[in-house]
Amino acid sequence: MHRFLYSPIGLLATLVGEAASSFSPVLLMFGFAVVATGPALILSRMIAPKRTSSPVKFLPMESGQVPKEEGRTHFMMQYYSYVLMFVVFDVMSIFLYAWGSSIIGLPKAATLPIIAFLGVMFAAFAYALYQAGRKNVW
Repeated sequence: MHRFLYSPIGLLATLVGEAASSFSPVLLMFGFAVVATGPALILSRMIAPKRTSSPVKFLPMESGQVPKEEGRTHFMMQYYSYVLMFVVFDVMSIFLYAWGSSIIGLPKAATLPIIAFLGVMFAAFAYALYQAGRKNVW
């Protein structure tokens, strides 16, 4: 038995076994998902009412009425700057929270990258404010 463990084949089997055991919860969850969704999909197909489709079903409708004009409309840019500011602050808060929660263990030189990051974010915020001041955007 000891010869098998120290042979290349035994070592490979041991490594594969350890890798498989570390992924066993993931494989178990995937197996459960396959086992649970398969019968659910088959059962819903069997229970669903059978209807023949009519040509009216495939017509473009909006709230049950035939549309009178083209489906594309002009996109209003009125709130573009506010959306841009929200995205900037959202990304900034995510990174600042991660940086702030680990600042005690970081060296003093770790503040320079976050200052550069804040500079880029505030530049994007300044651009959003500039866009908000432009009335010809919308």
